[in-house]
Amino acid sequence: MRKLLLGFLLLLFFSELLSAKNSDEGAVVFMYHRFGDSRYPSTNIRMEQFEKHLQYLSQNDYKVWSLSKIVRHIIEGREIPKKVVALTIDDAYKSIYTNAFTKFKEYNFPFTVFVNSTSADSGSKNYMSWDEMREMQAFGAEFANHSKTHDYMLPQEGEDEHSWKKRIKEQIEGAQKRLQEELGETTNENPKLFSYPFGEYTKESAEYIQSLGYIGITQTSGAIGMHSDTRTLPRFAMSEAYADMDGFTLKIKTLPLPIDSVSSIEPLVKEQNPPKLTIKLKYPVKNVGCYLSSGKAITVEWASDREFSVQADEALKAPRDRYTCTASAEEGRWYWYSHLWIVK
Repeated sequence: MRKLLLGFLLLLFFSELLSAKNSDEGAVVFMYHRFGDSRYPSTNIRMEQFEKHLQYLSQNDYKVWSLSKIVRHIIEGREIPKKVVALTIDDAYKSIYTNAFTKFKEYNFPFTVFVNSTSADSGSKNYMSWDEMREMQAFGAEFANHSKTHDYMLPQEGEDEHSWKKRIKEQIEGAQKRLQEELGETTNENPKLFSYPFGEYTKESAEYIQSLGYIGITQTSGAIGMHSDTRTLPRFAMSEAYADMDGFTLKIKTLPLPIDSVSSIEPLVKEQNPPKLTIKLKYPVKNVGCYLSSGKAITVEWASDREFSVQADEALKAPRDRYTCTASAEEGRWYWYSHLWIVK
């Protein structure tokens, strides 16, 4: 009887572990800015690079979803199937319309553009017009909130909490108003998506933006899973230097690191520099390695097989750095988690 009970408990344990692993399949979201605009290599992707990305997705049976569809699955607790990808673009630059749109139509892939509304209102030749966005919307593109003027979400020098919250609310609600006036009242409504300008946020700003009803989208790398924090969903940034096919195919196969909790989502480095980050896992993983943005390895200190801490051995430098942790997964894939640090 005791052997039967032990066998049942072991079966239950491994069933729950397998279920937890299956629920962490997740989705990978890529972020672009400019297309075929060699004047700005740090935010541009060459068209031949972009073409290869789309070809790979098409030839390898990836499911390209809108970002809102992925987020709805997370909010509603619905499992995300394997090989789901979203293509997102920040800032609504003109080259999206002149260069990339034809390719999206050719492959029949949906995409999400985050718009700072003042740029669209300006009539500048560097940004898409509302008419061009409406044309893309008719194809199936979706448009989301990137603030009115691409303003910082962090409190600025001399700004008290009331003034800061007032500014943030005006930035977000002002952009949302213009999106819905120009593109329809249901635009960016279910769910409401907000991409942090410059990819920067604090714990306080993420919580405040969440209280306004928005899902926060970052520029911090990693895959999105069923248990990802909807205040700070990650994306992999694509630009000329980081868009080669080796890097693209590595990132597209990543899984969200199975995190139970992190010591804090706060990215702002305050008194302690270098900062310490502690991660608790839902289940053990193998070959954990953590790195700075430069690629320099950080020592991993284990408290148990499901909890570890990392802390760089020297102070982080302004304006930003990251701790990125990876671990080996099945089928040659990698778990991935990245934590942003903002150094003032």
